[in-house]
Amino acid sequence: MPRDFAESAGRRSALVIGREDSFGAAREQLTRGGSVLLHGPAGIGKSTVLRTLAAEYARTAHTVLRCSATESESHLPFLALADLLGLVLDEVSPGLPAAQRTALESALTGRGESTLQRDGLALRLAVLSALRALAAAGPVLVVADDLQWLDPASAELLGFAARRLGDTPVRLLCAVRTEGPETEGAEYDRHLRASPPDTRAVRLGPLTRAQVSALLGERGYTGLHRSTVRDIHRTSGGNPLFALELGRALAESPAAPRPGEPLPVPTSLRALVLSRLEMLSDEARRTLLVASAGARPTPALLHAAGRENAEAETAQAAALGLLAPDPEGPTVRFAHPLISAALYAEAPTSERRAAHAALSTAASDPIERARHLALATTGTDPRGADRLGRGAAALARDRGAPSVAASLGLLAARHTPADSTPGPEERRLAAAEDAITAGEQDLARDLAHEVLARATAPGERVRAWMVVIEAAGQAIGEVDAVFPQALADAGDDPRLLALVHYQLAWRGLVVQGDFAQGREEAAHAARLAARAGDRRSELLALAFQAQAETLMGHPDAPATIRRALEEPQDARVACHHNGAGSSRFRWLVMSDRLAEARTTVTALLREVRRRGMAESEVHYLRFLAETELHSGHCGRALELSRESLTLARDAGIGEGAGAMQAALAEAAGGDPHRALELAREAVRRAEEDGDVVYLSRALAVLGHASLVSGDAGAAVRALRRVRELEAAAGITDPARGRWQGDLAEALVRTGEPAEALDVIEVTRAHALRLGRGSVLAVLDRAEALVRAARGEHRAAVARLTSARERLAALGFGLEEARAAFALAELHAERPGRAPESASYDEAARLFRRCRALPWLRRGGTPAAPMERQVAALVMEGATNREIAARLFVSVKTVEATLTRVYRKLGIRSRVDLVRLAAGGRTG
Repeated sequence: MPRDFAESAGRRSALVIGREDSFGAAREQLTRGGSVLLHGPAGIGKSTVLRTLAAEYARTAHTVLRCSATESESHLPFLALADLLGLVLDEVSPGLPAAQRTALESALTGRGESTLQRDGLALRLAVLSALRALAAAGPVLVVADDLQWLDPASAELLGFAARRLGDTPVRLLCAVRTEGPETEGAEYDRHLRASPPDTRAVRLGPLTRAQVSALLGERGYTGLHRSTVRDIHRTSGGNPLFALELGRALAESPAAPRPGEPLPVPTSLRALVLSRLEMLSDEARRTLLVASAGARPTPALLHAAGRENAEAETAQAAALGLLAPDPEGPTVRFAHPLISAALYAEAPTSERRAAHAALSTAASDPIERARHLALATTGTDPRGADRLGRGAAALARDRGAPSVAASLGLLAARHTPADSTPGPEERRLAAAEDAITAGEQDLARDLAHEVLARATAPGERVRAWMVVIEAAGQAIGEVDAVFPQALADAGDDPRLLALVHYQLAWRGLVVQGDFAQGREEAAHAARLAARAGDRRSELLALAFQAQAETLMGHPDAPATIRRALEEPQDARVACHHNGAGSSRFRWLVMSDRLAEARTTVTALLREVRRRGMAESEVHYLRFLAETELHSGHCGRALELSRESLTLARDAGIGEGAGAMQAALAEAAGGDPHRALELAREAVRRAEEDGDVVYLSRALAVLGHASLVSGDAGAAVRALRRVRELEAAAGITDPARGRWQGDLAEALVRTGEPAEALDVIEVTRAHALRLGRGSVLAVLDRAEALVRAARGEHRAAVARLTSARERLAALGFGLEEARAAFALAELHAERPGRAPESASYDEAARLFRRCRALPWLRRGGTPAAPMERQVAALVMEGATNREIAARLFVSVKTVEATLTRVYRKLGIRSRVDLVRLAAGGRTG
């Protein structure tokens, strides 16, 4: 096996980042004995995937034949054939007929006068015979990279043999470059025709931003700002080779570009994309430079910027493949974002400024005009800075583009004189706060430290400390040393002290897990802010106090929420995930008012999306998923949870909380094994961050996922830790995590009913005090299991029946289904009585209504109800696939169930089953 194959095998997970689906499709095809053709543009990762697959399948192949063509050698006839068969010629040559042997040896060695034209049939048959001879000793894998550079003679011979191999155990694994969706169809169709009939074409497309981030991190380009990764993804177009080259250039650059500045484009990529620019006229090149400097350039904009012959010059560029048609309108679109970036990076500074100066008068959007004017100006410019900071940045903020506002704020700071008001540091702080809103914590943190290195004014320093704390997110314990410095800078200023004590409230909650301390700090911050007339800080502190009181089960919670909702309000605080709207949502969910909670969080989600508040969007998607899950809409909850987690991973914020909610959704409506993975991730992240609050919630989710997966022992271990953590934190409201019923059920299943009853009684006292109806019903369901374990079946049935009815009335669909399932299990266990299969049918109906697939698949469900449902659907004429879809099970499950039905009834087919039904013997 070639050395590079062996190396690739050991690094598969790193090499195929973002290629899991493509890799899986190719692997499945090769496993079936088929062939694979990988295709996509240059640098997209075809060779990487090909080498990795080859390394994996070389172990099972008896012979591996390999060639990798190059453009410079594509004119040499039979070169690829020599690469493929040169090393095995001595092995296969003796078994070939004389004419075939002579033709093949002549082609591979260059001796004699034999050519494809003169001895065509003999040479073609020789290649086919050679492959068959090799396959007779064991499977053969033919690996061919860069098919587009294969010499025509070798390509024709390989195609001839491939089309005639039939069942011979020869697999082809090939890769070919296709330039883009507009032309690639014809290109790879030609290569497909030269491949075995069962060849599967697998296209490798661009990577997502998260995948580009993972790739850069795997190659050692770590510590890049989220905004920088976003620029790399946009500039590379998701091409992994281009992304890595840009990452390398950044790593070698002495200073990273700030937002608004172009990325350094390395010479390797400039040469790759700019060679065709040499064929442009000077005027056409200037027109393209103006287009590269614009946001969405159009011919009209280019005309307004002084490019009189824009149409003709862009047509010339399009003919050279530098521009591509835009299906959405008249926008001048570069064929690849890298062309635009390289063109801009290559241009002299004076020409860039001239392009921006022209666009500053041509652009119709005030934000674009201000941005171009700033980029065309050197030195300080008070009026220009004001247009950027107070005008354009504020407008971007109102439009819901905080990332743009941060970029504009930084430009404003650069053009702001040191002695002006507001000064450059204040503008940097505004940019940092916009970056926090946009979810760009790393940029915000860097800007705050820049301010702290220069600023002496207490107000600026305290604001900068607050940005550092906000940027830490859930890992607030990592910035503990900041608080004494922030308090020292605040002095006795109540406005500044309010900011610090608000963050101290978060520290008390997250780091120390002390809700009482967090509540006291928040109340103190609210009083300080009210004294200073800082309504925004007062509202945030009141919202925190309300949230803490709600989770503690404190009687003042409703009153504090009302205070936090009083006018005057701050629009951004009102919709923030730490604002009063969020506190009210949490109170509504815990009070079983699910319809109001859904309406509230939907409105909040709509508003933060409008404002571009990335972190709040992550949280509200998660909150909405939680609401849908309580309501028994498991499919919808799963979609929302996955969307929230994807956004969280992309933004690098709230990943632990996102994993936690996604685990709950997977346990209810998806994959229980995936639920366990996500729950463990949530626990690990909380432990790493030192976040006691999220740790207890993550452990509760882990316990639930373990219970759904059938591991009651693991559920007990996780949930006992939750009980200890919440007791230490002073959390008494059982509606906060709703884990107590799971713990009691798990304890019954592990044979510890006495402890289960203790959990139920302690929790019930708090639930009665707070009026938590759904919690009380779930506790009754758990108590029924305790009573059943003691043989008190009548009392257990009464408890379960009542619990189910109350949960249905409150709209907790999944919990209602769980109660129905417990009731069915109880009926099945009654001594001396036949199981009441109708109870299982009803439980299955409720689980199907909720799309609670893991519960439908639970192994504890008796086979009889499933058998009856499958038999009934067969008699309706449904196919196995249709039955699987209606019952939310796999086709294999349907087939296995039918096999049991046939065996029990002494029949052999669906036809026999229908005949029995017609004769009245299907009971």
